[in-house]
Amino acid sequence: MSAQLGRIIIYTKRTEELVAFYCQHFGFEVRRLDGDRIVELVPKGAGASILLHPMSEGRKEGQTLVKLVFDVEDVEGFCRVSKERGLPFGSIHRADGYCFANTKDPAKNSVSISSRAFVER
Repeated sequence: MSAQLGRIIIYTKRTEELVAFYCQHFGFEVRRLDGDRIVELVPKGAGASILLHPMSEGRKEGQTLVKLVFDVEDVEGFCRVSKERGLPFGSIHRADGYCFANTKDPAKNSVSISSRAFVER
């Protein structure tokens, strides 16, 4: 199974400032869904989207605030194959019609697989 890097999550307490920055300077377009706390910044051309995720109270700016998100249609299947290859993922979470699971790379960076890209919006 393969996966494409489709999203980068930035945890932030400055969502609106980041929206303005990435839209003005890099040409991203904003996508907001009713009831979704995540703000998605979509590139006008090819490339990964940026998801602005509200930072929890316990985190400080400058700590680990980035997560790589790989798009996979079958999260459960990908988790199963990855575990067989020596990369276990945590629990599968479900949200707004898609699911995702998390793991860490060897340097302890957050990595996620998600079916969000395959949900019709």
